[in-house]
Amino acid sequence: MTSDGPPIQPTSGAISRTLARHPRPLGGQPIRGAKPTISLTDQILNNQSIQTLALKKKPAWLKARVPGGEGFLSTKSIIDRNRLHTVCQEASCPNMGECWARGVATIMILGDTCTRACGFCNVKTGKPPVTDLDEPRRVADALRGTGLKHIVITSVDRDDLSDGGAGLWAETIVRVRDACPDLSIEVLIGDFRGDEASLQMVIDAQPNIIAHNLETVRRCHPAVRPSARYERSIELLRRVKAQGRIAKTGLMVGIGERREEVLECLRDIIEKTTVARVAEPGLHACGQNGVGIPPNARLAEEARGVAPEPVGPAPDATRDACDIITIGQYLQPTLNHLPIDRWVHPDEFAEYERAGKEAGFKVVFSGPLVRSSYLADKQAEGLKLGF
Repeated sequence: MTSDGPPIQPTSGAISRTLARHPRPLGGQPIRGAKPTISLTDQILNNQSIQTLALKKKPAWLKARVPGGEGFLSTKSIIDRNRLHTVCQEASCPNMGECWARGVATIMILGDTCTRACGFCNVKTGKPPVTDLDEPRRVADALRGTGLKHIVITSVDRDDLSDGGAGLWAETIVRVRDACPDLSIEVLIGDFRGDEASLQMVIDAQPNIIAHNLETVRRCHPAVRPSARYERSIELLRRVKAQGRIAKTGLMVGIGERREEVLECLRDIIEKTTVARVAEPGLHACGQNGVGIPPNARLAEEARGVAPEPVGPAPDATRDACDIITIGQYLQPTLNHLPIDRWVHPDEFAEYERAGKEAGFKVVFSGPLVRSSYLADKQAEGLKLGF
């Protein structure tokens, strides 16, 4: 720009040459591997005062049930009375009306403030307040006497805690089981920054299903989950399977991935979480309520690299991998989150369901409004019945 004239506008040719050298990234992948050098927690993903905005008109197949009715109000009353947090509310889940009307909610522990700033998530980010050590008792008391058969418990990431919150996780699981012995417990956990001891605390508490969402394909991870690692999440699922537990994961689509990348990811999860399982006499595929098996000494020792002494005849060895996967449409919560790249048609979701079963998943729930905890009781039932 000259000092005595208007700004000089670049020519179309100059713009074309610039874009050829520095192509624009696909939607949902604006970072492309770059590590953040500063924290934008307080500026970008602090959504306490930001309203959810729909940037693209939703197709007809994404209509969700409006919250309301006697069942919805009853569930809300239990949550409010016990001062509980739910991922249904914090993440603005589109299925909240349907699930709460059925008396199903996903409880979120360790507070409502996450230490990470994932580009897709509507849970608020920041420095968590003082940890509520009474939370495990309140969660157990809230569930006592409800008559539920299956519950999902999740949490925010707490990288500020030395164990990532694993101790409170374990206490919550134990207290809930003591209060509700007939309840099958599914936990949706973070990666604990790859810390094996923290994960082991959760496994040792013996939840029936251990879920950890991969969320997206390998290429999109730097933008979608900047504080997580693709391989680290898969390794967590492998460790769960190595100790004989039921493992579950979930993917979002429409955030910038390509169809072939989703298909490759399905195969990759199965391949990298497959472990040798020992079929011991008297060991059943399903435990309490038909969901999960208690960890046994042989599998635990194998997972830690200890060769157990043989007992009796050599048992049959089988291969086992991640059991359940959910695949759903990404919905942009606010203007400050990653944009929707495309609306994925139901026919493509049906293709992913077929591909997941062909890859080796025992249960695949794939659809526009599917979320990790959506119809989780039906997913567990499907695992028990083999469909």
